[in-house]
Amino acid sequence: MNISLKIALMMIASPLAIQAGVASFAPNIQAVQALDEDGHGDEHSEKSGEHGEENAIKMTAAERRKAGVQVDRVGARALIETVSAPGEVTANFYATTMVTPRISAQVVGRHVRMGDRVKVGQKLVTLSSVDMAEAQGNLILAEQEWRRTQRLGRDVVSEQRYLEAKIGGQLARAKAIAFGMTDSQLTDLLKSDNAAAGTGEFDLVATQAGTVISDDFIVGQFVEPGQILFAVSDESRVWVEAKVDPEKALTAKPGSEVWIIDDGNRVAGTVVQVHHTVDEETRTLAVRIEVDNSADLLHAGEFVTVEIKTGESSAVLAVPDQSIVLLEGSTIVFKREGNELHPTKVQTGASKGGWTQIISGLSSGEEIVTRQAFLIKSLILKSKMGEGHGH
Repeated sequence: MNISLKIALMMIASPLAIQAGVASFAPNIQAVQALDEDGHGDEHSEKSGEHGEENAIKMTAAERRKAGVQVDRVGARALIETVSAPGEVTANFYATTMVTPRISAQVVGRHVRMGDRVKVGQKLVTLSSVDMAEAQGNLILAEQEWRRTQRLGRDVVSEQRYLEAKIGGQLARAKAIAFGMTDSQLTDLLKSDNAAAGTGEFDLVATQAGTVISDDFIVGQFVEPGQILFAVSDESRVWVEAKVDPEKALTAKPGSEVWIIDDGNRVAGTVVQVHHTVDEETRTLAVRIEVDNSADLLHAGEFVTVEIKTGESSAVLAVPDQSIVLLEGSTIVFKREGNELHPTKVQTGASKGGWTQIISGLSSGEEIVTRQAFLIKSLILKSKMGEGHGH
């Protein structure tokens, strides 16, 4: 029986399709009917009979891209032995800066907020301080005295006065810098010869490029020395702190490969440190992992699953775990032949590190769906429901 069934837009908007992330995807997909029991079928019958499936899905390369369906070649690979443990994403403390005042002050202006990306030298917050006003006024006066002394020259003023003026200006400048002013702010301040220009206002600036990950203050608030106003972190490389059983942690060495699993994503990382003190409450050992987070998939405070490589098997034919689905009681992968995706029964072996050994059903070099396999399964199930309604 030759049937060409278009999958309706209602099917694509079904809860199952929405869960697959393709609510807006409505390509021209056809279910290809396999051989009937009496051996008759359409032009695809012979090919479908070889696979033994009831339906295959027809989907062009453009339609696959639009639906997020990824196809890859099957090949041999070593299965990775891993230790699994819970973990938490944290900022990379070696690439994080806390922005704090050095003197008591009042916040009078905010220039960035949490989530903003900042550059070195960018103004973050404006503060006002009585102590800074005094330091600024003294600096202006000291600078005026030093300029006057230089104009008079050593032939007119005594050596002691000359040195006192010079050192006085240096000390006044050093004090203003110690209180939190930058060189550029001092330059702007000293453009005026009026001591009244020392209003006590000054800016705290970013000393590193990165993302503002905290900003716990309110404009108008009085802050004390050392109080953290901002934390700026380079999120392109983050840490994950894994809590590992002490015996298993012995297999984790600096440089060991790690995979961070979060919301279905697998991100590679590397062990950088293994702590030497067991946590008294959890009785676990902390393992610190550095992760390339340039794709911005991980954020501080998230809980993740960590898989630390401890060894590997010899090379076997294997496919990603997410490419395998259960369809009507059979273990299935979807094999690509032209623009058709055929459900193909496979016999599986061991599963390690996100990969599963294929004992039979596939050969090296064949192409299968490795992402959105559940979407293809849902399309097949929907096509069968449509056939049932047609009878």
